[in-house]
Amino acid sequence: MINDEICKLREELNKSIVEGKDYKIVYKISIELDKLIAEYYQETSNKHKKKQKRIYTLISVM
Repeated sequence: MINDEICKLREELNKSIVEGKDYKIVYKISIELDKLIAEYYQETSNKHKKKQKRIYTLISVM
């Protein structure tokens, strides 16, 4: 699940920062994490829109 991937990558990013790894590595992980978070919000937004559409349809039918 995407939540698990985000948590795993966040832990990896934090560990890299604490261990003082090279900036390029930290930056790469950060970019990957940002992409996953954006994907998560996109999926969440789409689900919310579908739910609103179903509710509107039900109300319209009444």
